[in-house]
Formats: sequence, structure tokens, C-alpha cells
Amino acid sequence: MTNRPKKVALLGSTGSIGRSTLEVIGRSDGRLSAVALSAHSNTELLFQQAARFRPRWIVVTDPAAAESQDWTGLPAETKLLVGPEAIGQIAADDEVETVVSAIVGSAGLLGTWAAIAAGKRVALANKESLVVGGALITRLAREHHAEIIPVDSEHSAVFQAFQAGQRDEVRRVILTASGGPFRTHTAEQLADVTVREALDHPTWQMGPKITVDSATLMNKALEIVEARWLFDLKPDQIAVTIHPQSVVHSIVEYKDGSMIAQLGSPDMKLPIQYALDWPERHEGVATRLDWSQALRLDFEPPDLERFPALELGLEVARRGGTAGAVLSGANEAAVAAFLNHELSFTKIVPAVRAALENHDFDPQPSLARVLELDRWARQEVIRWIGA
Repeated sequence: MTNRPKKVALLGSTGSIGRSTLEVIGRSDGRLSAVALSAHSNTELLFQQAARFRPRWIVVTDPAAAESQDWTGLPAETKLLVGPEAIGQIAADDEVETVVSAIVGSAGLLGTWAAIAAGKRVALANKESLVVGGALITRLAREHHAEIIPVDSEHSAVFQAFQAGQRDEVRRVILTASGGPFRTHTAEQLADVTVREALDHPTWQMGPKITVDSATLMNKALEIVEARWLFDLKPDQIAVTIHPQSVVHSIVEYKDGSMIAQLGSPDMKLPIQYALDWPERHEGVATRLDWSQALRLDFEPPDLERFPALELGLEVARRGGTAGAVLSGANEAAVAAFLNHELSFTKIVPAVRAALENHDFDPQPSLARVLELDRWARQEVIRWIGA
């Protein structure tokens, strides 16, 4: 152990994961230091974060937002960088030890890529990095001896449960899903879901895109693909169970029938701190379960007819190649259309499937190709909506 603080670059500091990460850093007793923060357009919050944490750099990827912000009073030691290319610059800087990749959506891929290419430890909260570029990202990590420590609560749980045995002893992993706010809805009720209802998650506090993904169970589809690449699993080694309480975050089943589960409150500060401190553990800042109170844990199989996104996730995990890029891009566009009242809730997954079925599949794409198809998928969904 060392008394020198671990230097962290936080990509996406103004989002829900970013804010929780800064809370973990702020309560680490000097163990962790935020040396770089980035935001797209929420410059006011970024300015406040810079004033408190006094990083070496802040990055605003939207030049117009950067220009409109009054930066008077920015700490003298903090340098403002503008433009998306600055993300890669700070992610690869020699001063940075750990990069928290928390930019929402496929926009986070390039920061993840730069950090891995520089051999950093990446605390990965951006699941789309592996959904879009799974084979490319994992190969790059091997080549540059980079570490990827998952921040998603489900994948963090799997990572922790893997410590109980050897990898060749693992039979399968079971990802848990809360089921979202519509777990018990009928097909008729789902057809009438409003944006407000979709954003009212029963257990987690997240940004709008991820909250809608949780409501459709598309978040679990993305997590299936992420788990396939992150843990080098076969698709048939990944299962999903509905667990409304969100206390068991995932389970690893071993060959002998033993199942190791990781439990905790539904508080993202727990997997964030675990990723930043790994392989050590320190006094936690997340809320804790109260074992003096009765606790009920329910599990049930998912209804694949009402929530077809799960089958889509398994299909994409089996296919690999460019399928993940199209899944991610099409889903982002479909969710945006739903949030803008341009697409009904039950049409989100069909829009994504249509893009997958219509795309020119490539089993071994380049990074440029997956990024191109991510953009194509977004336009394809817009075309599909207007057809």
C-alpha cells in the first residue's frame, strides 16, 4: 500500500455515475484524487465540480457549450480543454492511473479505447464500449496489458463472485434484473406506457436513457453482450433472472452446483468504489442493508414475450461482429425517439430488431466499421419510424 493518492480521470463527471464517483472520491480520505473531469454540455455543474476537486484538467466536448460558459474563477491549476479529441488526450496521459469510463452510450467508446491503448486500468461504466466493440476492445486490452474492472453492478457482482473459484470451474453466470416499473404489466398496459411512467424506476436512480433501457429490459440485453466479452463467456453460459428487490446483483454458478452471489443495497457507489480500490477494500460510503429488518428476496424467470429485448441480446452475443454496434446505435435512437414522444414504448425493441435485420453484417469489423454502423443504425431507426 502507498500513501500517494490514486489519480483518476473521470469521463462523464456530470452524469449519475460521474456524480456518484465524485462522492466516492470526496469521501476517500485522500486515497483517491480526481485529476481530470469531462462533460459534454453541462458546463455549470462541471465548473462547480472543478471548484471543489481542483483537477488538473476539465474537458468540455461540446465547443458551443464551452464558449457560452463563464469560466471566471476556475481554479488556477485547472486547464480547460475543449472538443471530443481532448477525451483521448487525458485518458492516455501518463499522470492518469485509472480512467472511469462513464460517458453514456457509444460516445464513451473512444475514451475507453484511448485508455486501454495507453495500458490504463479502466473502471468501465460504459457498457456500450463492449457492446459496440467487444472483440476489438478485449484484444486491445490483452495487447497493452490494460485492466478492465466493471462498474455495472451486475458485472461487478460477477467479477467479485469469480474470486471464489477457478475460471474453468464456472458453469454459468446469472445476471439479475429488477424487472423495471412494468414487470407485472400486461401487453395491453405496456402499449399505453408514458414517458413519465418509464422514467419512474422502483429501485435505481439513473439517467433517462438507462432508465428507459431498464424498463424495456434492453439494459439487460446490453449486459448480456457485455458479459460475453468482458468475461470471455459463451452466450449459453449467461442467464437472466428477475429479482425486484435489486439486492442480489448477480450470481456465479460453479460446476459442482455451488452458487456464489454478491449482495448489497442498490447503490452504485458500492461497485464504483470496488473498481477504484481493487484489489483492496476500504470502509464503504454506500448505503448498507439493514439486517435487523425483515428482508425478502424474490426471483422469477423473465417473460420473453412481453420483454423481447432479452432474446435480442442473446442473438447479438451469439453473432458478434457488427451486431453489437447496430444494437447499441439503434437502441439509443429508438429511446431518444420515445423520450421525444415520436415512438411508442412497445415499438422500441421492434425498431432495434429491424435495424439488426437490415444491416450488412461483418463478422470481423474494424473500429472504423463499427463506428460507421453505429451511426447508420441511428439513421435506420429514424427512417423506420417515418416509413
